[in-house]
Amino acid sequence: MAMVPQPLITLLLFLSLLSIVNSSPSQHVQIANAERRIDLTSHIIKVYLTLKVENLGTSAASEVHLAFSPTEVEHLATLKAAATSGKRKKKTYVPLDVKSAELPDGPNGTKFFSIALLSPLSKGETTTLEVLYILTRSLEPFPVEISQSESQLVYFRDSAILLSPYHVKQQTTFIKTPSTRVESFTVVDPTKRAGTELKYGPYESQPPYSYSPVLVHFENNNPFAVVEELEREIEISHWGSIQVTERYSLVHAGAQHKGVFSRVEYQTRPGGTGVSSFKNLLAKLPPRVHSVYYRDGIGNISTSHLRTDSRKSELEIEPRYPLFGGWKATFVIGYGLPLQDFLFEAPDGRRYLNFTFGCPLVETVVDKLIVKVVLPEGSKDPTAEIPFEVKQHLEIKYSYLDVVGRTVVVLEKRNVVPEHNIPFQVYYGFNPIFMLAEPLMLVSAFFLLFVASVAYLHVDLSIRK
Repeated sequence: MAMVPQPLITLLLFLSLLSIVNSSPSQHVQIANAERRIDLTSHIIKVYLTLKVENLGTSAASEVHLAFSPTEVEHLATLKAAATSGKRKKKTYVPLDVKSAELPDGPNGTKFFSIALLSPLSKGETTTLEVLYILTRSLEPFPVEISQSESQLVYFRDSAILLSPYHVKQQTTFIKTPSTRVESFTVVDPTKRAGTELKYGPYESQPPYSYSPVLVHFENNNPFAVVEELEREIEISHWGSIQVTERYSLVHAGAQHKGVFSRVEYQTRPGGTGVSSFKNLLAKLPPRVHSVYYRDGIGNISTSHLRTDSRKSELEIEPRYPLFGGWKATFVIGYGLPLQDFLFEAPDGRRYLNFTFGCPLVETVVDKLIVKVVLPEGSKDPTAEIPFEVKQHLEIKYSYLDVVGRTVVVLEKRNVVPEHNIPFQVYYGFNPIFMLAEPLMLVSAFFLLFVASVAYLHVDLSIRK
C-alpha cells in the first residue's frame, strides 16, 4: 500500500479547512442596506429591522441569519420575519419561518436565528426582509428611586451598529423616545437628534460582528405594568357556556417609590405629581361577555366600567390605590361567554376550542402565563395547537358531581407580550352520552331520597308493650 506524503496531507487539510471557512454564510451573503427603528415610547421595546440581502456567492442561499447579543437574548419576547415585494401601498408581506440556529464563528454568548427564504437566493440576486423583534425589561430606571413629584428617567443600552454575521454595506439606526427630554446619549459620528428621534448613521462597509455600544438616558413616564403571574382558567360546559377566571399578580416595574404618598396632592395635581404611576387598566375581552366581575382579596371592587358591542368588549378597571414603582396588586377578573362562539366541531368529529392566548390587559408584560383549559368530564385524547413554543401538560380537576374528574390542558409560557394575543386551539374527543351523567345522578339522588322518605313514613318505629 502506497504511503501518502506528509506535505500532501497537510495541503489537503488546509484546503478542507479553507472550504469550511468559505462555506460560512458571511462569505456568501452581504447586507446591502440595513435600516433599524427602535421604538422606546413604551416599556415594551419594539425593533423594526429592514434588510436588503444580496447573494455574492456561487451557490444559492436558502436562509439568512440574525445575531443577538446575550443581553438581547435574555429579554427577547418574540421574533417575526416576512419577505416583502412591491413599494408603498402595493407592498405585500409573506411570513417566513424563524428558528434557532448555531454558527461556529460567532462571538461567545451570541445567539443566532435563521430565516428560511421562500425560494433560494441565486448569485447576484437580492431580497428584502422585514423583521420585528420585541424586548422586555430592557429599560433600567435611573435614578432607581424617585419621589411622588419626580419624573421617571431610564437607561437604554444597545449598539449604533447592527450586530450581524454578514458584511453590512450601509446601515442606519433610528431611536424614538417618548418625549423630547433626553438627558444624554452616546455620540457615534454621524449622529443627529431631531425632536424625539435619534439617528445613528449612515455607516458604510461594516465587517461581520461589528459592535459600537451606545447609552441613551431619557424620560419615560409610561406605565411599567408587569404581571408577575397570570393564571387564566377556561372552563367548558356543553350546557351552553364558557366560564373564564383570570387571577392577576400585578407590579409597577419602574423606578421604586421613595418617601410618603400624599393622596391629597395626587388628586389635586393630577398632571404634576405621580406622573409615572397608573391608577387604571384596560382589558380587551371577547365580544358578548356576560356576568363580569372584578374583585380582590377584600371583596368586590366597584370601580370598573364595561363597554361592549357585537365586535368587542372593553373593561376599564381601577385598583383600590394608584400603583407607584415597586407597588403590587392582586385581583381576579371573571366573565362568561356563549359556547357557540368558541366551541366548534372538526371534520373528524372531534370538538375544539378556539380562544385567544395571552393577556387581555393592554400594553402589559406577563412574566409567567398559565392557561388552563378545563374540558367536560368524559373528554379524551386532548391536543393543543399553539403557533409558538409553550410548555404543556395535563391535570385532573374535580368539581361538583364529578366521578372521574375533568381533564385540564395546561399551557405555560414566560415573557408574554401583546403580540402573543393570537388564537390557539384545543381538540378533544367527547361522547354526548356523558352529558347525561350529572342529570342522572341528580335524578337518582332525588329518587333515593323519595324512596327513603316513603320507607320512613311506612315503618313503625314505636315501642309497643
